Amino acid sequence: MKPLEETTASGYFGSMAEGYDSLIRRAVPRYDEMLERLVDYLPPAAINVLELGCGTGTLSLALAERYPKASLTFLDAAPEMLDVTRARLESAHPAAVGRARFVRSVFEELDPHLGPFDLVTSSISLHHVKDKESLYRNIYALLSPGGTFRFSDQLRGATAEIHELNWRRWLEFCRSPANCSEEEVVSLLDHASAHDHYTPLFEHFRLLELAGFKKLDCVWRNLIWGIVVADL
Repeated sequence: MKPLEETTASGYFGSMAEGYDSLIRRAVPRYDEMLERLVDYLPPAAINVLELGCGTGTLSLALAERYPKASLTFLDAAPEMLDVTRARLESAHPAAVGRARFVRSVFEELDPHLGPFDLVTSSISLHHVKDKESLYRNIYALLSPGGTFRFSDQLRGATAEIHELNWRRWLEFCRSPANCSEEEVVSLLDHASAHDHYTPLFEHFRLLELAGFKKLDCVWRNLIWGIVVADL
């Protein structure tokens, strides 16, 4: 039997909680810029916020700072990641912990009673879900009237040629000096093969529209990464 980190996405990321922040910046080109742009496109005010896939809390900290009075719900399938996020919030924004919930769950089993939220957001997590049609319907149902959905994620190119070029450029970045070791690259590729489900931008838009979302846009993109915005 394979160890947990090889059989589930949550196990894989939970096993690397301590080194994740280093790896993400060495494996994702322009990561900090993407995070800044995602925050730029969040609404100026929010009362109830849900983050899907909080990881080690990088976006979580930005949410706590941007919305100092909001109720915050951080959801992740890996308990190790939830623990890291809680600890980072306690250090940087201790008041936010009293307004926060930490929920262990996979995205496919979102509790409909978690909401309503006026903002649902996520950073590089949704590609772990294959059935995005159901996911987007469930997110739509969690939002209150006038709510909004903002996420960054890995996207498949519209054609095989575009996707192959983006993929090749990504691997070149990973293998450049001071970034990833070959062992890390192999691990990333193995994980992607086993757990990742990339969707073209136009398909994201189609599924979001089916769920009921409007005002769709891709407000930032670099290689296989992009930021999508959608409103009720």
